[in-house]
Amino acid sequence: MTVEDRELISRELSRNRSARFIAKALGRHHSTISREIERNGGESAYRAVDAQARCDAMRKRPKERKLVASAALHDAVNAALVEKWSPKQISERLEKDFPDDESMRVSHETIYECLYLQARGELRTQLTIALRKGRARRVNRSRTAVARGRIVDIVNISERPKEAEDRAVPGFWEGDLILGKGNKSQIATLVERTTRFVMLVRIPYDRNAEKVAYLLARKMETLPDFMKKSVTWDQGKEMARHAKFTVATGMPVYFCDPHSPWQRGSNENTNGLLRQYFPKGTDLSLHTQAELDKLAEQLNGRPRQTLGWAKPVEVFNDLLANHASL
Repeated sequence: MTVEDRELISRELSRNRSARFIAKALGRHHSTISREIERNGGESAYRAVDAQARCDAMRKRPKERKLVASAALHDAVNAALVEKWSPKQISERLEKDFPDDESMRVSHETIYECLYLQARGELRTQLTIALRKGRARRVNRSRTAVARGRIVDIVNISERPKEAEDRAVPGFWEGDLILGKGNKSQIATLVERTTRFVMLVRIPYDRNAEKVAYLLARKMETLPDFMKKSVTWDQGKEMARHAKFTVATGMPVYFCDPHSPWQRGSNENTNGLLRQYFPKGTDLSLHTQAELDKLAEQLNGRPRQTLGWAKPVEVFNDLLANHASL
């Protein structure tokens, strides 16, 4: 929830608006708004500044997650996941197997949180085999069925970590497709926000979501872990299998608001540059991956004013070198 969201809540509460009214204005579920109000003093005491300060303070807590802090607990949970136990089964069995050891307790909710939200390391690799429905994101059971054609489990760009916004931290990518003649051929474009480093991915024949997720994940495998924090995409159906991409890479996908290309401005700018090479009406399927890599190399070798006239490849390589020396 943003500062602007909290200011709207405070303003509408002063007008005696209900949580349901505010939720509709923000496009949120009413229970989310109710919890936000209650945890920050209730309707009469809610203040946007105080609520934001509390949120910031909670975010900064140097609290290590239980499954990270305890190697024994982590290994026990991971071993059970390999055996295809559910988080609920693991939680209950740990209490039975270690009746006198409080350090070997973990709730099934904590296991789910680690699997879905952390999505890193060994536990991430067990995600698809451990969870019976193979989802990479939890689904609210009270939610009604999603209309056909919509992307399920979208995470809005407003949920993207704030550190992505000022471009000081590398590893946050923006992506999209550029389409060829008759919208029958396509190339995926990926731009790293800090360095403006470009990667191009050939998507042959069609933009089937399974294929797009697989090919993008393969491309991301070429990056070191510190450069794989997230991808921001528009709401094109080609990313309908974003959960599979996240499972394969550990990178969450954040979706822009509809008709808001400025929310991934670096990518839009790059797509504009690419039209110098691929004018509208070009059959993009004629270009090989080797040709696209060569073109990306050329783009990454252009000096950029936003980088103080450094080249994206120079800034990117400097980050790699600095990280390797740590």
